[in-house]
Amino acid sequence: MKNLIAKIFTRRLFTKNRRVMSLMCAFVLGASIFVGCGNANNAGIAAANTDGISVVTTIFPEYDWVRQIVGDSANVDITMLLDNGVDLHSYQPNAEDIMKISTCDVFIYVGGESDEWVDDALKEATNKDMVVVDLLDVLGDSVKEEEVVEGMEAEEEAEGGEEEVEYDEHVWLSLKNTQTLVTAISDALGTVDAENASVYAENAAKYNEELAALDAQYQDAVDAANVNTILFGDRFPFRYLTDDYGLDYYAAFVGCSAESEASFETITFLAGKVDELGLNSVLTIENSDQKIAETIIVNTNSKDAKILTLDSMQSTTSADVEAGATYLGIMENNLSVLKEALQ
Repeated sequence: MKNLIAKIFTRRLFTKNRRVMSLMCAFVLGASIFVGCGNANNAGIAAANTDGISVVTTIFPEYDWVRQIVGDSANVDITMLLDNGVDLHSYQPNAEDIMKISTCDVFIYVGGESDEWVDDALKEATNKDMVVVDLLDVLGDSVKEEEVVEGMEAEEEAEGGEEEVEYDEHVWLSLKNTQTLVTAISDALGTVDAENASVYAENAAKYNEELAALDAQYQDAVDAANVNTILFGDRFPFRYLTDDYGLDYYAAFVGCSAESEASFETITFLAGKVDELGLNSVLTIENSDQKIAETIIVNTNSKDAKILTLDSMQSTTSADVEAGATYLGIMENNLSVLKEALQ
């Protein structure tokens, strides 16, 4: 296991500069766990502690989908690794996380660039019958490349001038994608727990009906809207959502960007679009300091646009879960925000 932590550290250290510090922290944390196991950190939020099957998920949407599929079953132990508000793009597993993955029956992860550590973790798995669900792999050709739209800050090209292709990881923000993924997860659970496979399939079908109904409400809201464009003074992880309903968008950064400062040109361009399109708001994602959005608004003619927030569920915590947060509930709240932004 020590070698695995070292491999993860070495492999990721030379990819992108923005992740160097988080990798160093993961390495130190993993090493400290082995030096003093009595101080090991909790490996994510667990929904139960039984002798049944164990499911490990990386992010909140996956975790909540499993909860909905499992229903009242007490036979499933569910762990969410990113339970303390750590962003998907900066997360690095500690030693206890890796051990949790190594022995689980079903492991669910996004499968994008942020999850490059997974390959090494799975090589160390002691449960060779583990069923692995890679969300991007399940979605196949419907996965989109990140795009840079007009006015957006573009990250520097890779060394040598070659542009690295990156896929948009935020697939859970499409209700259409989610229905496909829920079915795939239900199938995975049924594979390792054949006795309850029909229960999982029935729960998944009912849940997908709720997702489809909300999807229809989104389309109705867009069809009835006064404008067809949203503008983000922030990172933009909602491309799958906007593409689902034919919305246009402008934003300061792509969804996986690590940048936090927008140029004068970007601010000026976005402020001009607010004026040109008569937008009533500038949007941000959760936990934003809203400084870029505020600067955009200050540079508009009317200076009276509102700041609204869409929740991308990238930093949902165990406290949020305990307070009753659900994927469907957050997407319902996002619909309310979107309706206001499109007035």
